Amino acid sequence: MTEQAGWFDVRVVQKPWGHETIWAHTEHYVGKVLHVKAGHALSLQYHNRKDETIHLLRGEMIYRVRQGDELVELPFSAGQSYRNTPGTVHQMEAVTDCDILESSTPHLDDVVRLTDRYGREGTSAP
Repeated sequence: MTEQAGWFDVRVVQKPWGHETIWAHTEHYVGKVLHVKAGHALSLQYHNRKDETIHLLRGEMIYRVRQGDELVELPFSAGQSYRNTPGTVHQMEAVTDCDILESSTPHLDDVVRLTDRYGREGTSAP
């Protein structure tokens, strides 16, 4: 597949916790903005192949990450970043409305949901 320079069709994907804006998607990387509404949370999840870094652009959230056998809650403020390597169990919960930048490998369907407030447990892709 040969990719060429040019305009990219930005996609907005509605989610039960808010929405994500996919502003870049190539065979090498993906760029997103996640807008998470106050009081909402993404799934407790991990990725088999996807490697991602998140950056809290605006707002305040609780970041849960498994460290050893424990799920640790980390306060997360605007300006902070966190990298999730494959296998890292993590979850984001918005205290206030949040805008989160995500830069990752292009494995969009690589999500294993351990728990989910919105009934979406399970694996998104093989």
